[in-house]
Amino acid sequence: MAGEKSKILIIGATGYLGKYMVKASISMGHPTFIYVRPLKPNSDPSKLQLHKDFQSLGVTVFQGDLEEQEKLVSVVKQVDVVISTLAVPQHLDQLKLIAAIKDAGNIKRFIPSEFGNEVDRVSGLPPFEALLENKRKIRRAIEEAGICHTYVSANSFAAYFVDYILHPHEEREELVVYGSGEPKAVLNYEEDVAAYTIRAAIDPRVANRVIIYRPPGNIVSQLDLISSWETKTGRTFKKIHVPEEEIVKLSETLPHPDNIPVAILHNIFIKGDQMSFELTSDDLEASKLYPDYKYTSVDGLLDLCLVNPPKPKLAAFA
Repeated sequence: MAGEKSKILIIGATGYLGKYMVKASISMGHPTFIYVRPLKPNSDPSKLQLHKDFQSLGVTVFQGDLEEQEKLVSVVKQVDVVISTLAVPQHLDQLKLIAAIKDAGNIKRFIPSEFGNEVDRVSGLPPFEALLENKRKIRRAIEEAGICHTYVSANSFAAYFVDYILHPHEEREELVVYGSGEPKAVLNYEEDVAAYTIRAAIDPRVANRVIIYRPPGNIVSQLDLISSWETKTGRTFKKIHVPEEEIVKLSETLPHPDNIPVAILHNIFIKGDQMSFELTSDDLEASKLYPDYKYTSVDGLLDLCLVNPPKPKLAAFA
């Protein structure tokens, strides 16, 4: 498998996870393609720069919208693998992508945009449950279309949540803890999520399967995280606990989409859903499937934060 190269198309390449996915694909030597919205004269300068950066890496850039079915089909016909990293508001737009993949008829593997909880094995408060249901709809549509697929349960993005919980770039005396702070979550470094996904995308063992990213070094609670950070920094933080009832009430009273992040926080850090089920011998776990890959543990990420804390990330945590 290590020697095989596939033409990989990434949808949502300029988004939060998409950028990591492009770099991982290129670093592993795969001919890499992206399909992005057309640039306009008033486009965000950072997007313009990103396009230039991608092209300098040898990425083939196609511009178009998901509504342009004919163009999308023509692009899909030129590749072997399609990976979608579309953001939460665009998840159901993947139905158009599924239709294009079905029309093209040549795709060896499709990985839809999930990269969170294992949606067929968890549930959440209504605002989060609606997101999970959209992901399930995409899964069922892929299966109905008979498309070879891999579903990725990457749990939580570590750099994002370390920043969100610890604020390592700020001099804070207090840190917020959601609920008791004791339930375990799985925090995976974004670069590792991308690296595992590119490996899984061409791995026959993961065809028509779910792969779960649950490396043992990344299973932590909020209190574990804070304790480790206190040890590494030599500081002691006051912990402000937000009770579960308050989070539930916010999920019921905040307007959409502001109610979504609190429902996600509840699911991950209060309910502990990412660790709510045991992995069996039938499950595929990334760090066991690819033991040669040296992932960045949460402890290793905190060491990086001591030197160069990650900047706040602008991404929906889903």
